[in-house]
Amino acid sequence: MKENKLAIFEEKEIRREWYNDDWYFSVIDVVEVLSESSRPRKYWSDLKQKLILEGFDEVSEKIGQLKLMSKDGKMRLTDVANTKTLLRIIQSIPSPKAEPFKRWLAQVGSERLDEIVNPELAINRAKETYIRKGYDNAWIEQRLKTIDSRKELTENWKQRGAKNKDYAILTDEIYRSTFDMNTKQYKELKGINNTKRNLRDSMGKLELAITNLAEVTANEMHDINNSFGLQELKKDVKEAGGITGKARKEIEEKIRKKIASKKNYKNLTDTNIKRLSK
Repeated sequence: MKENKLAIFEEKEIRREWYNDDWYFSVIDVVEVLSESSRPRKYWSDLKQKLILEGFDEVSEKIGQLKLMSKDGKMRLTDVANTKTLLRIIQSIPSPKAEPFKRWLAQVGSERLDEIVNPELAINRAKETYIRKGYDNAWIEQRLKTIDSRKELTENWKQRGAKNKDYAILTDEIYRSTFDMNTKQYKELKGINNTKRNLRDSMGKLELAITNLAEVTANEMHDINNSFGLQELKKDVKEAGGITGKARKEIEEKIRKKIASKKNYKNLTDTNIKRLSK
């Protein structure tokens, strides 16, 4: 099961990364939610200076930087802090959301520890989230399969020399070879403007099944060919996508419609997704 690197507080996404046996949260995301500032980076810059003046001079030591996915889809170094340090920061942000956020932080901060002891909890949480968003059970089961296969594939890519930017390149090739469009074009087809929204959450069951087949096939080919490095991995991915792309076209002939359509699954939008946190 893929680790959930996005946590949701009052429908706002908070990026996080599991590092050194602890969750580290994006400080900018937290500041933006609590301060409701239109310039969260400026707010955080001023707040850092204020914290130092208040005697919290371990700011540079307690607040680190990790590469997180930014709004432009690229991995960028971002200020992060663990739960303990975030609680200190929150004290300096006047906000009516401070107390609810503290309770939320205590809950999500413990999730990963629970899931290490019992991995089934991660699966159950994912199911509950999708149910609350309005997805049906058949779609959820298919989606969970793609998450699991995706995790296996990206772990294999990592072991075979893929770097940060390579993941996007390889994923683009999977979509291009399978659906005749890259990730950006696929999102445009679905009308996805929010860069943080996962494309696969807008796919139908057949789209997910075809994507899953492409990634499982690519994974097997990497192992059989003992591929290493971007070019060899890309060659495998392109071939796997070509195979599943052919299958996709044959299915479309039988069902007389495109598998990848403009319609989002259940036409879900930001405005009709149920509130996930209180």
